[in-house]
Amino acid sequence: MNLTPEQQAILNGEKGEVLAKVMKTLVMYGDAFGAEKLVPVTSKYGHTVISFGINTMKPVYDLYDQLLASGVKFQQKFTADPLPLDPNVPSNLLQDLVFKQFMYKLQPRYEEQLRRMGMKDEKDFTCACYFDEVGNIPEKGEVLSWAESSAVVYANSVLGARCNRNSGIIDVMGSMLGYVPYFGLLTDEGRKATWVVEVKTTKKPEAQLLGSAIGMKVMEDVPYIRGLDAWLGTELNKDNKAYLKDFGAATASNGAVGLYHIEHLTPEAVEQGDALIAPGAQVYVVDDAELERVKASYPVIWKNPNAKPKLAFIGCPHLTMDQLIDWIYSQLVGFFGNFFSAMGNMGVELFDMPWVQSIVLFFSYLGWALYGVCLVVAVFEVGIECQTGRANVKDAALNAIKGFLAVGCFTLVPVELYKLSVTLQASLTAGITGYGEGF
Repeated sequence: MNLTPEQQAILNGEKGEVLAKVMKTLVMYGDAFGAEKLVPVTSKYGHTVISFGINTMKPVYDLYDQLLASGVKFQQKFTADPLPLDPNVPSNLLQDLVFKQFMYKLQPRYEEQLRRMGMKDEKDFTCACYFDEVGNIPEKGEVLSWAESSAVVYANSVLGARCNRNSGIIDVMGSMLGYVPYFGLLTDEGRKATWVVEVKTTKKPEAQLLGSAIGMKVMEDVPYIRGLDAWLGTELNKDNKAYLKDFGAATASNGAVGLYHIEHLTPEAVEQGDALIAPGAQVYVVDDAELERVKASYPVIWKNPNAKPKLAFIGCPHLTMDQLIDWIYSQLVGFFGNFFSAMGNMGVELFDMPWVQSIVLFFSYLGWALYGVCLVVAVFEVGIECQTGRANVKDAALNAIKGFLAVGCFTLVPVELYKLSVTLQASLTAGITGYGEGF
């Protein structure tokens, strides 16, 4: 690797043994991937993936103690992945014993290390550091020293920044020195797409499912996705950014995607178009059948595959504020809609009770009895009118038919209409709000 005089001096130990070891680590990392040089980290903030203070990672914390003891100053502040425990969630004595005294016994030590190394803010623990609420939003073309697969793929694809899929510790070392090896997704060539994905679905694909399908197919390669703009449009608005956040996370976790391009939507695809596609790129077609195949391939690990879930964990990556509000709103509206529907169904079920059916049958017989009496009276009236020459048999027959239909529907139509209205209310409420469903 070709180092600048300043970088070589650090490697030679002129700025201390600790920095020399950090530089050697980054050089060896770059050599492993064929990097020819180190380039400056140009973003304002870094991001580290390690945020859990578990006993098995004690060597990491010992290493960080050495870095801090050397007095080295970090070149940039950083954000970190979510904490394992939320201090705002109440816990009982047993939970405190298991989690705080055993599983995450080293958490206080590690959080103090992060603070001393340059944590941006004590609240900036999130896998979605690029949210406006956090403020770690790199500019297009900036070079990053990040880890966290979902954040890296978002920064590369949606923001147009440049970052490799670094590991934990490497991310911190890059922020510490202010340099990272130049290879892979930092290079123009490494950002070329070696897959063309054609989305040919009949409706907007579910973000995580589409991302999973593409991730499992292309693995660590770069896909150029066509057809998705038909459902998302060509504007990177907040809804599309939320969709791409979830989509990208799935490509990175079910595969190893660090960058994707979406035709007419993501920055580099808008600027360069088909020029981003490498010669000989493979083609992958995603239609409704392919998504169903991928969904059906997911393993079911429950003992009873038909069991109804009791709890659902959402928010990985973290939800946007709009996603959170929309989901809560739909659940509340859906809940009350289903509640009133259930109350209505209680009325519907009354008509299945024997004593209620007896009452309905009584009124049905009463209606037919009254119809019979009226029909006899009408016949006599027509007979009398015939003697005076004023009879209208046609009107009398029509009235008889109307009466027959009215009595026939007297105890049937109101009950069935009531049942239909309750069913429509429940269906429309669930359909409009998405109650009980995901995003």
